[in-house]
Order: sequence, then C-alpha cells, then structure tokens
Amino acid sequence: MRKTPTVSDIAQAAQVSTSTVSRVLTGSSPVHPEKRAAVLAAIDRLNFRPNLAARSLVRGRSMTVGVMTQSLLSQFYGELAMGIEEALSGSGYHPLFASGNWHVDEERTAVSTLLERKVDGLIVLAGQLPEDELRDLAAKLPLVVVGRRIVGLPGQCMHVDDFASSYQAVRHLIDLNHRQIVHVTGDLAHADAVERLRGYTKALSDAGLAYDERLVVEGNFIEQGGLLALETLLVRGVSFTAIFAANDQLAYGLRLGLYRHGLRVPEDVSLVGFDDLLNSAYTTPPLTTVRQAMHTQGQQAARAILRMLAGEPPDLKPLKAELVLRESTRVLRQ
Repeated sequence: MRKTPTVSDIAQAAQVSTSTVSRVLTGSSPVHPEKRAAVLAAIDRLNFRPNLAARSLVRGRSMTVGVMTQSLLSQFYGELAMGIEEALSGSGYHPLFASGNWHVDEERTAVSTLLERKVDGLIVLAGQLPEDELRDLAAKLPLVVVGRRIVGLPGQCMHVDDFASSYQAVRHLIDLNHRQIVHVTGDLAHADAVERLRGYTKALSDAGLAYDERLVVEGNFIEQGGLLALETLLVRGVSFTAIFAANDQLAYGLRLGLYRHGLRVPEDVSLVGFDDLLNSAYTTPPLTTVRQAMHTQGQQAARAILRMLAGEPPDLKPLKAELVLRESTRVLRQ
C-alpha cells in the first residue's frame, strides 16, 4: 500500500524546510516565489492532500474564501470565478460561491450565508450593496471588491476606467467617419453603466457632435436587452450608422436584431461591445470590443485576499482596458 505523503516528504522533495512548506500551505506569512513554486510543484508531484479539517482546528480558520458573485450563468462572472479558483489553487484556501443576481436583498442573503460558513475572507463581485455595508464588512474580515470603487477602501477595490475605455470605443467609431452613433447603456442604477454613458457623451462633445437623446437606449446588460433596444430604435425611426453597446451581451442581442431586420454588420451598421467575452472573437463577424480581462481580475482579486490573510496589504490597482479591433466595425463610406 502506497504511503500517504507528509509535510516532511514535501519539504525533502522541494529542498526546503518543513516550516516553509507549512507557510505555503497555510498562507500564514510570505514565502519567496521560487521556494513557493518548488513547494507547489512537489505537492503536485507527490499528490499531497492536506487534512483541511485538522488544519482548520489548529489555525482557527475555515480555509475558505467567500465569493459573492451575481450569476454564474453569465460569461462575465464565470470568467472572474475561474480566475479566482485558479489563483487559490495550491494555497490551501478554497472558494465558496453565492449569487446575488443583481438584487440587493439577494446580495445581502448571499453575504450572510457566506459569513455563516465562517469564511476567512470575502470577494464581492460588483453588485449594489451600499458602500457603508461594504465598509462594515471590511472592518470584520479581509475584503476585496471587484468592479466598484468604494470610498475608504484604498487598495481593496479592483476596477477598470469605464469612462476612458468608453471614450476610446466611441472615438474609434468617430475616427471611422460615423456621426450618428447609438449608445445602448447598461442598467443606469450601476456606476459602471453611468461612467460608460459619460464616456460616450464626452467623446461626442469633443468631436463637436451634438448629443441626441433619441440615440441613447437604456439596456440591462443581457442579450434580451440588446434585442429590445434595437426594436426601440427602429420604432423611433432615428437614423444611425454605428452602435456602442455597454457590454458584449447587449451587442449579441443587437446583432441578432440587426440580422432579423436585414441590416448587415459592418456594411450597414458598425458595432462595438465592452468586456471581450470568450465568445466575442467567434461571433459573425468577430466583435470589436473593449477587453476587461476578467480572468486576470479574478486572479488578482484572489491573490489580494491571500496577501491580506497573510497580514500583508492587498495592493490592488486599477486595470487598463484595451480596445480590441475586429471585423464588426468599418469606415463609413459616404
């Protein structure tokens, strides 16, 4: 019968001390990256499985990180979740997920459920929880917030510059000679949707183009919202040659609506999204969009929580989004 590997076996295989192995497993203090990598490689090679229950009793920790997400059916949150899982792998901590579904009462329930499970840290993915409630949570346990900027929590929030990124996307359409540019917003109860609308408005203003409220339709960040927005535009009877959607899911719905009405992308209408979901490179045509790098955001959020659990500052910084040019936009030929 094969012997179950021990911490000493891991230390010998990685050529480090048992205390170094212990620090890697528990996250109790920093470990040099090379030594950490050697320990993780030895753990994988020897198929070591630590006794989580015993370790939790010794340390007074559950060895879990709570993740308050919105909907795991969403590609956006699915990619964030995968990044979190990947970064926690090998750390000894495991994620517990609970969904808020963009309703503040459900978000509160999700957070309460995670706290009842005695999670050691909490990652909050966007949502509508009031800032004072998030600050209260941060006073109780390590907290990282993704997709929002919370006053009083420096270094614990990760976000992209929605205003500047949206400005760049609309500027791209203007540079392609488009002047009648639609914006389908996200839910304007959310700060990111408001900032993307502000970027759209500023880009028009800087180009000397008048803001036309008929060209702005409020959406809801999902495919059905894009489809309904296209119908709204057609009912209004307003002319347009380009659309900037507040996220890729809206763009997918818009693309379907355009197709059903015999409007070609990009020959008749140029289309830009926001997020760069995995499917966006494979739509017909491939979608020009703003890349948020959700997987990377998930990884960085998880690593920040691990740093906080080890007594270090989270040290999160805003991420730069980039415009990814694909075949859904083209120069407007007069």
